[in-house]
Amino acid sequence: MLAVIKKELKNYFLSPIGYVVIGIFLLAFSSLFYLTTINQSSINLTYLFYYTAFYVLMFIIPLITMWAFAGEKKNGTDQILLTAPVSMLGVVIAKFLAAFLLVFIPTICTLLYFGILSFFEVPDVPIYLTTILGFLLLSAVYISFGILASSLTETPIISGIITFAIIFIGNFVPDMIESLSKLSLMDHFVKFLYGQIDIASIVLFITLIILTILITMIIMQRRKSLK
Repeated sequence: MLAVIKKELKNYFLSPIGYVVIGIFLLAFSSLFYLTTINQSSINLTYLFYYTAFYVLMFIIPLITMWAFAGEKKNGTDQILLTAPVSMLGVVIAKFLAAFLLVFIPTICTLLYFGILSFFEVPDVPIYLTTILGFLLLSAVYISFGILASSLTETPIISGIITFAIIFIGNFVPDMIESLSKLSLMDHFVKFLYGQIDIASIVLFITLIILTILITMIIMQRRKSLK
């Protein structure tokens, strides 16, 4: 599995994708840090993560995951992947972890903003940590959705559109249809912004990640058996 992770990271960082993704994240974080914190004379970083989760992830996650499996098919390297001496579950997890790292790196860079604010007044450390936890869990769920979408098509662009649609619907539809409000992942994420480590929300996020990874594994295993 480690070999697949290394391969995925090479694919990200030997091409512009990895640098573009991290650059967009840092640009978005910096812009929102100025608009929601510095410009408002606040030491609260929760709005920074809320707007990033609501708007930025919708565009970044499809860009990260669209090539996961669809790109392998398009480039003709899926045969190597399907015959590799690694279980299909290991392959899916490796791709998930590699994509997650592209979110984790810029998220950890927000410690810089925390340090800047500490020169003026120490921000609420527990709220900052729970916000980071919630943001990473939500990102992980979206990444698992994106990898699943990539396993369903041979075209990366279509995979990206499917992932974008899933996140878009998940963000906006529950707010428009009251009966679906309990399905909103953003509502679960908001609890973390208030410093709440909600066990039910954590279980939901982890369950969705595991379930989606298993479905992706089943799809790819079936494709492997048909080869």
